[in-house]
Amino acid sequence: MAKLSYLPALEDANAPLSDKQLEILEEQVESEMPNPSIQSQFNYAWGLIKCSSKKQNKKGIDLLVDIFKNCPQRRRECLYYLSVGCLKINDLSEAKRYIDALVNHEPDNLQAAQLQRVVEDKIAKGKYQICSKYIYDLGI
Repeated sequence: MAKLSYLPALEDANAPLSDKQLEILEEQVESEMPNPSIQSQFNYAWGLIKCSSKKQNKKGIDLLVDIFKNCPQRRRECLYYLSVGCLKINDLSEAKRYIDALVNHEPDNLQAAQLQRVVEDKIAKGKYQICSKYIYDLGI
């Protein structure tokens, strides 16, 4: 079976937009109020996830959760960016939950598999650091 490759590479997903680019995405959503399109909301959420600010990442996560709940045809993209966003704010259990759901649905998705490895590696590193600190504290 062919490997799927429709999502951006993780490096691209982490490259922040300029303030002006993010402002344009936000203004698009605002211009469509009170009922902004799913596409405009998704674009803005995507821009927020790419930001360096955890506060903006959380706002992007909230928008993506709403899109996920209300727009089934955007779920796979939402799962990917929800995982990226949760990874960026260090909510590793949620990052794993989202990326595992995507990989379970699309096991041949290369970008999802790459992100799953990154999340699992970060979880393992955290467990190692906790064990090391515990051993150090015990004086072993």
